[in-house]
Amino acid sequence: MIARRTIAVLGASQLVCWGISYYLVALFAPFMTAELGWSTAAVHGGFSAALVVMGLTSPLVGRLIDRHGGAPVMTAGSLITALGCAGLALAGHLAVYYAAWLCLGVAMRMTLYDAAFAALVRLGGPAARRPIAQITLLGGLASTVFWPMGHWLAGTFGWRAALLVYAGLALATGFLHRTIPRERYRGSTPAPESSVESLPPSASPAHASASTPPGPHPSAAMAAGLYALIAALTTFMNSGMSAHMFHILGGLGAAAPVAVAIATLRGVGQSGARLAEVLFGGRLHPLVLAVLATSLLPVGFAAGLFSGQSSFFGAAFALLFGAGNGLVTIVRGTAPLVLFDARAYGALVGRLLAPSFFLSASAPLVYALVIDAAGASAALHLSIVIAAVTCAAAALLAARFRRASPPP
Repeated sequence: MIARRTIAVLGASQLVCWGISYYLVALFAPFMTAELGWSTAAVHGGFSAALVVMGLTSPLVGRLIDRHGGAPVMTAGSLITALGCAGLALAGHLAVYYAAWLCLGVAMRMTLYDAAFAALVRLGGPAARRPIAQITLLGGLASTVFWPMGHWLAGTFGWRAALLVYAGLALATGFLHRTIPRERYRGSTPAPESSVESLPPSASPAHASASTPPGPHPSAAMAAGLYALIAALTTFMNSGMSAHMFHILGGLGAAAPVAVAIATLRGVGQSGARLAEVLFGGRLHPLVLAVLATSLLPVGFAAGLFSGQSSFFGAAFALLFGAGNGLVTIVRGTAPLVLFDARAYGALVGRLLAPSFFLSASAPLVYALVIDAAGASAALHLSIVIAAVTCAAAALLAARFRRASPPP
């Protein structure tokens, strides 16, 4: 059983860690380009470099959490986050700027959702599903809280001072992460570091009983491939929107203050959907939740096409995208509990998620090129196509797997 205190600690740390790292570039990039004279591509390139580092370090971080628990890994991540934020605050040369982002890339993989999910699974095994959903409630509000707060800090004291405040907040999360229990779920023992290919072809969930009706199971490779594809495509869209949502709304005709107000609704949609899942989704199979979550994304992007004509459509875009993305985050953490062996959760999921970080690293640049070449609406059309493919992959995974496994 995972203690409520641990859930509350991780929820609070996710709120802060997402706000001071992942959502940083969208807010501070205009201030940086204005003062430093660098191009937008150079500034956003630092964030892309960080995402590449997240992919490179993902398998290692997963293995470290499996072996040592979340406390030492996530505490170290807090310290590295502080170093990265301080490095950005002091940056006057591109080399220093990119070095700071490389630190943040390591730190984000050690502190954000995927690390927290692995820490919870190590503590609770298959019972970690509900805590995984619960810690995302506060994390979903990171942009809603930190975009306005960071904008005020940068406008009042300057962006460098704002980043030093972020560094201080990162140090504070270290004290939260130190309290994560070091115990391991008693129902499991450390599993060998098997590859995806070495998993049983039936890949049935750990909780499935002998009375489970016979049915076709997808191969472990197919389940892993579809899970990795869904994670990669949703992360790509999230990365692109995190970097360019303001720009897209402005390009469609929304005034700057309206664009900021609309964009903050994304966090409301994320946490609202996650709260609904916590309250009412306990009996909903994670793979069915995957289909529901991904189906919201193309509808939201379609609404966004009309956001320049009416703030109602802009709000619908932000809320639906936030809701879909918020639920996909839960799926990202809970689907492996019914697809694979929970004993090697950190190492296995770390490998499967690595491609998503590499792909998402290109998203800010891809979206920028599309917007520059064809306009903000083209970026939304691209997103609709990617979201439709993601939804199809989720539907295929649910159809091939859920028939053969009971709800958790």
